[in-house]
Amino acid sequence: MNPFVLLLLTILLVPVGGVFAAIDAALATTSPARVEDLVRADRTGARRLARIVVDRPRYVNLMVLLRLVCEISATVLLAAALDHVLSSGWALLLTAAVMVVVDYVVIGVGPRTLGRQHAYSISLAAALPLQVIGSLLGPVSRLLILIGNAITPGKGFRNGPFASEVELREVVDMAQASGVVDSEERRMIQSVFELGETPARAVMVPRTEMVWIEADKTTAQAMSLAVRSGHSRIPVIGENIDDILGVVYLKDLVQHMDRGKKVRVREVMRAPVFVPDSKPLDELLDEMQRRRNHMALLVDEYGGIAGLVTIEDVLEEIVGEIADEYDTHEIPDVEDLGGGKYRVSARLSVEDLGELFGMEIDEEDVDTVGGLLAHALGRVPLPGSKAVVHGVQLRGEGGADARGRVRVHTVVVRLPPEKTEKPARADRETGPAGAERSTDDRQGNGSGAQPGEGVGDD
Repeated sequence: MNPFVLLLLTILLVPVGGVFAAIDAALATTSPARVEDLVRADRTGARRLARIVVDRPRYVNLMVLLRLVCEISATVLLAAALDHVLSSGWALLLTAAVMVVVDYVVIGVGPRTLGRQHAYSISLAAALPLQVIGSLLGPVSRLLILIGNAITPGKGFRNGPFASEVELREVVDMAQASGVVDSEERRMIQSVFELGETPARAVMVPRTEMVWIEADKTTAQAMSLAVRSGHSRIPVIGENIDDILGVVYLKDLVQHMDRGKKVRVREVMRAPVFVPDSKPLDELLDEMQRRRNHMALLVDEYGGIAGLVTIEDVLEEIVGEIADEYDTHEIPDVEDLGGGKYRVSARLSVEDLGELFGMEIDEEDVDTVGGLLAHALGRVPLPGSKAVVHGVQLRGEGGADARGRVRVHTVVVRLPPEKTEKPARADRETGPAGAERSTDDRQGNGSGAQPGEGVGDD
């Protein structure tokens, strides 16, 4: 064929490809709500555009297909035209150089920018041609998507991968810029997108902070633990924390209050739900809604219990941390109570605690006073927990947070009247019920405190 004809066809195909790119960008930017306004205003083409927006991925896929056809055809025709006047090697090299620039600028950047700037004008004008093209080439596009999904590892997308989440995020940003949504609404919408990228282990209560109870404890002990910890669902263990047998619900315990010392926890517990700790949060939330379950135990790659997650943890990823009036009061690092007694923040560093009493506290495994108390007890402490570490008496203080989870927020520290240089130990015998494993608890009076219990989620 005459090289001038080939070159002319190449020049014609480039702007046609740009038109398809502009329509693609315009469709991706179009808002269904705005289209409904255009329909009510009786704008020409608005009703057709409304039908297109309902099935947007189908038409976006077609625009991508036609743009690629134009780009590839223009490349082949240009190579054939140059082959008549240059050697094959130089013809291919020049074709590649020219088409990279043309595809990026003339088909890529320019038309797409115009498509976003004039999204509704372009979409309305293209509505009728799009419907015709959809009728003619729709089956071809679907067939190519099926072939692509078949040869691609993993699960494919029924509508193809071209409707980009990034574009949807950009629409949200544009909505904020135009005042349609405020910054908090934008953050929540963006958080919904991020659920699919966040694994469950990112929001879990780790196993070291879980409240649990042994299966052979009585329901009275379980009730006591539930009241002290502020949780309505508590995992039930067998031999150890990796042996989760079930979950006991507070509402089930209430029904056995009259026989609390005779009924064992294993008799009223419910079946646990186990999920991999790598499960995306969007899938986990969907599963929890379908199964009407509010708590799941997370299993790591080795089959051990990694922690637990509740539906509240997942929802907080969207709406953010829920705070109450108590969160507005900042806890001072150190408060002098007189008589050599201090109330310190649980987050105060161990080094600062040592300086307070003019001593060096050498604990490699912990960094904070709260961690020091937990390390001495061998578990996460509840308010009222006591321990003696390096001759310093520690007593945890705190209460329920905004979610009802019991936390130690401050620790009262003091030197005993007669300081003894004994090894660090936990005062497990004299602590109040609910803080240590008391003598009454060992006799099975229903206190329900467990060595190793921690604070998990309700």
